[in-house]
Amino acid sequence: MATLSQLSLLLFLLFFTTAFYFAESQSFVGVNYGQIADNLPPPAATASLLKSTAIGKVRLYGADAAIIKALANTGIGIVIGASNGDIPTLASDPNAATQWVNSNVLPYYPASNITLITVGNEVVTSMDQGLIPQLLPAMRNVQNALNSVSLGGKVKVSTVHSMAVLTQSDPPSSGLFNPVFQDALKGLLQFQKDNGSPFAINPYPFFAYQSDSRPETLAFCLFQPNAGRVDSGNGIKYLNMFDAQVDAVRSALNSMGFKDVEIMVAETGWPYSGDSNEVGPSVENARAYNGNLIAHLRSLVGTPLMPGKSVDTYIFALYDEDLKPGPASERAFGLYKPDLTMTYDVGLSKTSQTPSTPSTTPSTSPSTPLPKPTATGWCVPKNGVSDAQLQANLDYACSHGIDCGPIQPGGACFDPNTVSSHASYAMNLYYQTMGKNPWNCDFSQTAVLTSTNPSHNPCIYPGGSA
Repeated sequence: MATLSQLSLLLFLLFFTTAFYFAESQSFVGVNYGQIADNLPPPAATASLLKSTAIGKVRLYGADAAIIKALANTGIGIVIGASNGDIPTLASDPNAATQWVNSNVLPYYPASNITLITVGNEVVTSMDQGLIPQLLPAMRNVQNALNSVSLGGKVKVSTVHSMAVLTQSDPPSSGLFNPVFQDALKGLLQFQKDNGSPFAINPYPFFAYQSDSRPETLAFCLFQPNAGRVDSGNGIKYLNMFDAQVDAVRSALNSMGFKDVEIMVAETGWPYSGDSNEVGPSVENARAYNGNLIAHLRSLVGTPLMPGKSVDTYIFALYDEDLKPGPASERAFGLYKPDLTMTYDVGLSKTSQTPSTPSTTPSTSPSTPLPKPTATGWCVPKNGVSDAQLQANLDYACSHGIDCGPIQPGGACFDPNTVSSHASYAMNLYYQTMGKNPWNCDFSQTAVLTSTNPSHNPCIYPGGSA
């Protein structure tokens, strides 16, 4: 049996490894950099900001030369885009595609790590019958232009779809593309299979919650403890909407015979503010969604249909876009403000990712940056929480990649054999493993941080002073 000193050493090594891992940029965590605004910081300042974070990739909606150059030699992956308006010319004239690549890729690659070109945005669901047939020829011409300069396979070509491309998504195993779009999609997907490019999709649990604003739906959308939803087709229990939406896309791809085409989440996010009649926007919800999404990606748990890996995910958005039309929420997705301070903290800063916990309750005001965590401790259930809620917390924690072996029969923490004791251990281990951020010890406001060590012989709870 390991001694206490051996356990301490193991915990220290785990802490060190976790801190080192989180201090590095993570290729599966990306961000969208929209520019429909008149108050954005200079590209060089944005590049410096991104280098101070764990963001590994940036998606542009165009091919702004100043931004691409500013990101040179940072190692940050860059997705650039050809607009919907570019598609007819790119489709009809191979020379136009060659010129586009010569102007927007060759001058900057490889110093600027351009990895993907998206041709058009949500074209298929636009129902523009003049544009949809031109999408595949445009993508082919851009691919051929890349091949001609030996960049085929290094810079890939895709297009981006909205979730409306699906006619069925619930349960996830029944995911199916709308028959209206299937002919167009077959050609696009064959092209993507042949060239190894990802199927790019924009899942937004936020919009799902707006159409079903029950409290249990909010918890499901925010990655918070909930009863889960069982897929009637395969018996899999889903504990968050993001996994359910992504797996619905996986099922749709599989049903068309494209099991080898990878998925990329081109956009997902949650607004921190909105109009008075909008359901869901708030700093608390935005912080919970984006913070828990990032923790979910870092866990490498994956989705039930794609376990053990994280889908490349681009969070919307880096900054607010103050000139965007529509409801107020459209202008309130930014993780950072134009002065480069955080709108709210989701643990992306390399300087604040070392596991820690807050000494004060974070402000939920969008104008007040949240304080950086400054202390460590243990995460335990609050007094008076029902066994049903504790069981939901237990199921949630143990389904997110932590080792719940110690609370199984024969484990050091199996006794006392109560839901409360097992949930306490699992909730704390989840908190310690996911980065010791405040939102990792929320559990729908049923958990609390304590400086009192809950360990009991022979059960050792990870945590304590840094």
